[in-house]
Amino acid sequence: MTKKIKTATNTATNTAATSTSRRHFIVGSSAIATGLAIGFDFSFISVANAAMGTGTTAMTPLATPEIGVWVVVKPNDDVVVRIVRSEMGQGTITGLAQMVAEELQCDWKKVSYEYPSPGESLKRKQAWGSYSTGGSRGIRTSEQYVRKGGAAARMMLIQAAANQWNVPVSECVAKDSVITHTPSGRKTTFGKVSVAASQLETPKEIPLKDPKEWTLIGKSVNRIDGTADKVTGKQVYAIDLKIPGMLVATIKESPVFGGKVKSFDASKASSMKGVKKVVQVGDSAVAVVADTFWQAKTSLDAVNIIWDNGANGDVSSASIKKMLEEGLTANETFVGNSNGDVKEAIAKASKTIEATYFYPFLNHATLEPQTATAKWTADSCEAWVPTQDGEASLAAVIAASGLPAEKCNVYKVNLGGGFGRRGAFQDYTTQAVNIAKQMPGTPIKLIWTREEDMTQGRYHPVMMCKMTAAIDDKKNITGLNMRLSGQSILAAVRPAVVAANKGKDPVVFQGLDAAGEHGITYSFPNLMIDHAMRNTHVPPGFWRGVNVNQNAIFIETFMDEMAEAAGVDAVEFRRKHMEKYPRAIAVLNAVADGIGWTKPAKPGVFRGVAQMRSFGSYVAAACELSVTNGNEVKIHRIVAATDPGYVVNPDQVARQVSGSFVYGLSALFEEEITIEKGAVVQKNFDTFNSIRLSQMPKVETIIIQGGGKDWGGVGEPTIAVAAPAVLNAIYRATGKRLRTVPLKNSGIKLV
Repeated sequence: MTKKIKTATNTATNTAATSTSRRHFIVGSSAIATGLAIGFDFSFISVANAAMGTGTTAMTPLATPEIGVWVVVKPNDDVVVRIVRSEMGQGTITGLAQMVAEELQCDWKKVSYEYPSPGESLKRKQAWGSYSTGGSRGIRTSEQYVRKGGAAARMMLIQAAANQWNVPVSECVAKDSVITHTPSGRKTTFGKVSVAASQLETPKEIPLKDPKEWTLIGKSVNRIDGTADKVTGKQVYAIDLKIPGMLVATIKESPVFGGKVKSFDASKASSMKGVKKVVQVGDSAVAVVADTFWQAKTSLDAVNIIWDNGANGDVSSASIKKMLEEGLTANETFVGNSNGDVKEAIAKASKTIEATYFYPFLNHATLEPQTATAKWTADSCEAWVPTQDGEASLAAVIAASGLPAEKCNVYKVNLGGGFGRRGAFQDYTTQAVNIAKQMPGTPIKLIWTREEDMTQGRYHPVMMCKMTAAIDDKKNITGLNMRLSGQSILAAVRPAVVAANKGKDPVVFQGLDAAGEHGITYSFPNLMIDHAMRNTHVPPGFWRGVNVNQNAIFIETFMDEMAEAAGVDAVEFRRKHMEKYPRAIAVLNAVADGIGWTKPAKPGVFRGVAQMRSFGSYVAAACELSVTNGNEVKIHRIVAATDPGYVVNPDQVARQVSGSFVYGLSALFEEEITIEKGAVVQKNFDTFNSIRLSQMPKVETIIIQGGGKDWGGVGEPTIAVAAPAVLNAIYRATGKRLRTVPLKNSGIKLV
């Protein structure tokens, strides 16, 4: 069954069967004072830092009493849900808590949450599994075990009540934290039986609700992570953190990636007000520690640093682009997806069409620049980090501290934006520890300047693409060749994955794979998609949506070109090649209907469409825009459809979809990182711009629950369809194909 939600306030359910996890599941059970908590064994998970040890001396106090790790039920019926995924505004905390509460059958008004520290997880042998929050995984890769946590707790609570009443457990039900014996009407609360429940044998079979029985999953409940505090400024982010005796540091690293500090003169800075110390950090950076950030910043500006730029001082955007252009015709490539014989199809074609595209480096540009606080002594090291992956932060702390794992810990602090920058990349955490080591016993809060954040990023990879289509004498597409030339993220970040794939980076082919969560949703009789890997000295990173962003532009704008060459309507042309992908057709049809594709637009208004599959979800977008003076684009409305399989909180999904278009349109029109003399040119938001509220079009979100066994992502997939839908509409308005991003370089303005 497919359920479509056209307004964000609607509640939806789905009757598709729930997939049963094959992962080993156990519940730890022992009475500690009063209350109940449920835990799972995650020993099956291969954690990169599993060899770091099993103990810690520093941990955030967790709610007690507890049994296990996941759910705490207090005597007053309060429920505390443990959350290890990071909240970055996307609603992960609320969504995960909803899933636990759904199966637990507790009173939602009594639900709260807490973060267990990664050090405590290490002590408990990775009891909470992966802390990583990226790739739209927060909900979809947690749903099985968190729902089972709630279900197991409910079963044990009901069993405890049935034992007290000496009645069959089958006669008892739980709802809103109250257990009722149906025949007699007797009632008790979760809190009153939690101790007895904690002493019971763990259920061997833990069935989950059929989705059609859900009452909380699929409902747009209010968030539980302090929306009011965010609005009023009361919420403390990492940059706001205050610890007694704390000093503040800021840092400058070599502007050329791979460069080093040759020498520096700190004589003037050392005598400036508030300065405590000027230190070298590693071989490539200098930091100033002072009473306040401004004192540290102005003093650092007074340090005379001489840099050794190394071998990369002559690299420029022009030289990088030349290298990528060479890759477009290279003989040696890595094949990501292929069928048939494309070369033969092109050789026999009655007509061929070609297009070449360019997509630039992009910075994450989080509103809160990189920051972390660390305190180091000879016996311990603690860090307070705004992190997307607490385990990665802990690994960085251990490595930098020089101390054993059991003497280190990390405490997660609210983060002012992530977008992939604060996950695998922990350079700022490492720096904070390295500075703190030079001032033992003193908490040091490192805050990057905006300029440092802009020039020391881990950037969205640069990429070029050449598309070639073969067309026969009946205007059928007989072959499609797609050559990617550009950077590999995994070659820099996770080379072991590349090695395991015989030199290929599978992430490059997001949205273009033969199958899987990033599988292409088109079929062609002959297809070749390959990658000429051309890496640069500019460090690449996972930027929200990652490679599907440019891949969607390449294939979705070229689909319009092929449709025009074939003399077929763009939507109908897509449907013709999507027969094997009904869920992809469903989202395409939804936006086409929503935008009124088959009806004439208002005079001067033009439409574009795009669709894609990524992160397990099917998404599509259609837009209406007008162009004045040949270059001023006004987007009037966007209709967006997303099918992630199941939806936990429809309102939050709608907000994420709208937010993703802000990100996608900013990249399309304004954003790029360029290189001169080996260094990043852009230093602040005046040269790395974002669209403004007045430029943002209305976004109408359609949520389709396709069901099945899959849970797709939400935060990233729809970013990809923003740009190609707009580009296709601009072509219809102007007759010009724009294939280089950002559009500001072609004189195009968003108004």
